[in-house]
Amino acid sequence: MAGGLGLKPSTGLMQAVRLHAGDDGPRLTVEEVPVPQLQPSDALVRVHAAAITRDELEWPVDRLPAIPSYEVSGVVHEVAADVTGLTPGDEVYALTSFDRDGAAAEYVAVPASLLARRPQGLSHVESAAAPMPSLTAWQGLFDRGRLEGGQRVLVLGSRGGVGYFATQLAHEHGAVVVGEPFDASLEPVDLVFDTAGRDALARSVAAVRSGGRLVSVAEEPPELERDDVSVLYFVVEPSGEQLSQLTPLLEEGRLRTAVDSVFPLADAHVAFARVQERGKRGKVVLEIP
Repeated sequence: MAGGLGLKPSTGLMQAVRLHAGDDGPRLTVEEVPVPQLQPSDALVRVHAAAITRDELEWPVDRLPAIPSYEVSGVVHEVAADVTGLTPGDEVYALTSFDRDGAAAEYVAVPASLLARRPQGLSHVESAAAPMPSLTAWQGLFDRGRLEGGQRVLVLGSRGGVGYFATQLAHEHGAVVVGEPFDASLEPVDLVFDTAGRDALARSVAAVRSGGRLVSVAEEPPELERDDVSVLYFVVEPSGEQLSQLTPLLEEGRLRTAVDSVFPLADAHVAFARVQERGKRGKVVLEIP
């Protein structure tokens, strides 16, 4: 049933970060924009925290101006008339659709099917840091990589956000995780899951056993001189159903998020600069009290 929790701003406006095209390249501003209108099957979420990802400002170049950030934790404010299973006041988190405005704002409209109950015991900031890396790791290891218990997996970029979740999930499912550095003497692995690209990806091909798999989210893998290894590059897909399966692991502490730094919405340009810096340990998150 449609409904709202309190009232939207009386002006119908909200604070949001927007990416604009500029003469010297895209630029970020914080400005007042209309509160999103609900489409069928949507929920309007009052944003409490929104996580940002390296290079995401390059994604919406064909639809500027655009609101960035595709990971959100917040509270359902209103739902479309055809939405069931969600009510105003529900605490939720999600990886949102990449072809719509994101969550670096006071409100975001999200397809209700992408929302999952927010993990109890985690803050909104910690919850917002989980959707993209955890779903990417899940889909790369199990949907695409077909990893099973007892198999060996080499995780490239294991210290990064996706690699951190991939290592945890692989251990959770009884796989043997091989981290970097690795060399030619490495015992062959069933799966290479690449989150780093570049030289490490090229060198890892030799580590895959005959009949094994190489899955990358960092870049298109090189053409192989061997035909006994399956190779796949993919982009994560938002999924409320899969996120719901990950929620208990987060609540029980069997999966842990990593937050590098937290910034207010007004300092979005500083937050995006931090995303580009070396030495980060975890997600950069915008907090909207």
